[in-house]
Amino acid sequence: MSDLDILTPALPESVADATVVKWHKTVGEAVSRDEILVEIETDKVVLEVPASADGVIASITENEGATVVSNQVLGKLSTEVDGIQTKLVEKTAESTPAERYKASLNQESEQDHQEDLSPAIRRLIAEYDLDPKEIKGSGVGGRITREDVERTLVNKAQTAVQTGEDFSQANLRSEKRVPMTRLRKRVAERLLEVKNTTAMLTTFNEVDMQPIMQLRKSYGEKFEKRHGVRLGFMSFYVKAVVEALKRYPEINASIDGDDIIYHNYFDISIAVSTPRGLVTPVLRDCDQMSMAEIEKAIKTLAEKGQNGKLTVEELTGGNFTITNGGVFGSLMSTPIINPPQSAILGMHAIKERPIAVDGQVVIRPMMYLALSYDHRLIDGRESVGALVTIKELLEDPTRLLLDI
Repeated sequence: MSDLDILTPALPESVADATVVKWHKTVGEAVSRDEILVEIETDKVVLEVPASADGVIASITENEGATVVSNQVLGKLSTEVDGIQTKLVEKTAESTPAERYKASLNQESEQDHQEDLSPAIRRLIAEYDLDPKEIKGSGVGGRITREDVERTLVNKAQTAVQTGEDFSQANLRSEKRVPMTRLRKRVAERLLEVKNTTAMLTTFNEVDMQPIMQLRKSYGEKFEKRHGVRLGFMSFYVKAVVEALKRYPEINASIDGDDIIYHNYFDISIAVSTPRGLVTPVLRDCDQMSMAEIEKAIKTLAEKGQNGKLTVEELTGGNFTITNGGVFGSLMSTPIINPPQSAILGMHAIKERPIAVDGQVVIRPMMYLALSYDHRLIDGRESVGALVTIKELLEDPTRLLLDI
């Protein structure tokens, strides 16, 4: 018998181990080459382990929930041709040709549907014992999102009430205990680490967004036609941040023991909300990117985040973070530094407010800015100066083009 090892993927140096999240196949089940066998979760991403050849699952060494390291054996894949053919014959011998044809179509349809699901959505559907074919996807290309699953659960609850099923207070007050994901554990560890090891301080300012909004209104349609992507706010934020980092290099630096590391490149982490939690993929060399390239890169990273396709490399590094709580309606917050970085910029909801301009009270679309920074490295002059720079550039975006 010819057996192949099913191995954990090679993990980056920054990732010590991983957890077996879900086996998609059982012992004795026939599989095809490149079919997903098992999902492995690190503190950054979910990795899928495909079959290296056609075969049958001979054994599973590491069950769901096990902690594994790089290149560890997870199980065995038997590639013995006779054994595979025997199992396939046994599986189909009892059915008629018409039944086998219908079953093959249903299986292909179900596999296609399952492949469209991100690992996080597959786990959520399995957790609540839902049928993905009954869930209407509202994401890109009809993909199922977390909101679609939650909407289905609400509809099931409403249907149960209407049909008279038991929805007593006892049932409504039930509890469920689930293990914390590795990503959530790592987020918790890092947040506590920041609170305990940095002298974090936050300074605030506000920015009049009217100039940028007028610019988007005037050129947004032409921009989209030429570049194939919408002109959003994030490209302005990134460009303004890069200029502020150039003027105040301490904010682009980090502390390593008793040393300060000054970075002469501009890799910006962008906080992205995903079904698994908040992640911070990195835009590299932002100073060399056009606004269209920034918008395209952010769109790509956001879609990968929603579908659980971000790689470890895309989540590693970054010298400064931008987080936009305004998309959820946040008016003001104190963002927490993303270690080992030294600062993070929080953007918030744009709200019309009365302000004084040239002695007159006018209504303008205003947004609060919040810069949290490590006071061990960054003093008030640098933090306030950087925040004022960002404010001035956003209120007069022409300066971004003129480099002044």
